[in-house]
Amino acid sequence: MSKIITLDFCTLEFKGQIAIAVINEGVHIDHDVSQMITQTCLDYFKETPFVYLTHRKNSYSVDVTKYTYINDMENLKGFGVISTSLSARNAEIESLFINIPFEIFDTLEHGIKWANTVLQNDQINS
Repeated sequence: MSKIITLDFCTLEFKGQIAIAVINEGVHIDHDVSQMITQTCLDYFKETPFVYLTHRKNSYSVDVTKYTYINDMENLKGFGVISTSLSARNAEIESLFINIPFEIFDTLEHGIKWANTVLQNDQINS
């Protein structure tokens, strides 16, 4: 069972302990937009561990320097990017700003499998 929340600039789908974001075409992800996504995830998950996947179906820009606060989110256990375009290369740069498990995938299915593994490993190590 999943829940979908639509914001002005994206759609967030919550499947178990995984948040899947699809950002709208042409959006610029700055600190304010990032904070709104983060707060929506925190409101949904509360203190439950989760993994965030961004499914890059559309073209948009990201200010990666605003990612540093992500490292302070105690219940965010992994960050994955699903992309088959040039944005996958941009994601490699994003990984430099994130200190939690970070991976890039060609398919959403691979991203979800990885997210579940990250969450299982977190339970084992807790």
